[in-house]
Amino acid sequence: MQRHWSNKNLVSDPLKPVGIFDSGYGGLTILEKIRERLPQFDYLYLGDNARTPYGTRSFEIVYEFTWQAVRKLFDEGCPLVILACNTASAKALRTIQQKNLPQTAPDNRVLGVIRPTVENVAVLTRSRHVGVVGTPGTILSDSYTLEIHKLFPDITVTGEACPMWVPLVENAEYDTPGADYFVRKHLDTLFAKDPQIDVVILGCTHYPLLINKIRKYLPDHVQILSQGEYVADSLADYLQRHPEMESRCTKNATVRFLTTEADDKFSTMASIFLAGNIDAQRITLD
Repeated sequence: MQRHWSNKNLVSDPLKPVGIFDSGYGGLTILEKIRERLPQFDYLYLGDNARTPYGTRSFEIVYEFTWQAVRKLFDEGCPLVILACNTASAKALRTIQQKNLPQTAPDNRVLGVIRPTVENVAVLTRSRHVGVVGTPGTILSDSYTLEIHKLFPDITVTGEACPMWVPLVENAEYDTPGADYFVRKHLDTLFAKDPQIDVVILGCTHYPLLINKIRKYLPDHVQILSQGEYVADSLADYLQRHPEMESRCTKNATVRFLTTEADDKFSTMASIFLAGNIDAQRITLD
């Protein structure tokens, strides 16, 4: 039976959903895992699809766009926002947490996807050599290296930018022979840099759709760390440790979608990531 992901709100009381933000569509893979883990909550997904990709943009622009999206989600009633975007988490999260929230929304919270991911690295690696594949912006930011070294300074981290992987997913080419070339090329380059890698972090929320190709070209002993389940578990733990926030998030099991693109285009593209019918509402950010 197909799920219907609807924008329609059948609840009379105002919703205070958990906000999920991504520059594009990949964050839908995070939303799906979070809803599987915490189905009782209300969710509001915002994709800045008209201005994607963020991966090649400057720190200043990514911060500006991300803060606009976070403010919009706050205006829509979200007390808690997850940046389900590695580039936004890498380039904007810290400034928003340290500068914007204390000044404009001290009771609200914004969390990212990088920290929950790296917290699990040490459990998986035996060689203490870890690879990260991501967008050029994420890799250039060195965010994964910095976060891993905060917790596990002995782990060697090697990054590889994969600029073609997101377009492969968004053009529904992720399971075609053409994808093999680009997946193999970047994994070969990664392991040429460090043959001792035994864990590869998928540092982009689009990459789970390429996982069959990635597994095909990884050595058998190498484990893949995909973000969705770890982020979902981390959010569940956060809400358990912060009952004051958990009580502010409403629980009617609803989900809504906002996009800066045409709503029909969003619905078509989102069906690549989520099974079922998806209704979306077009908005603008400023």
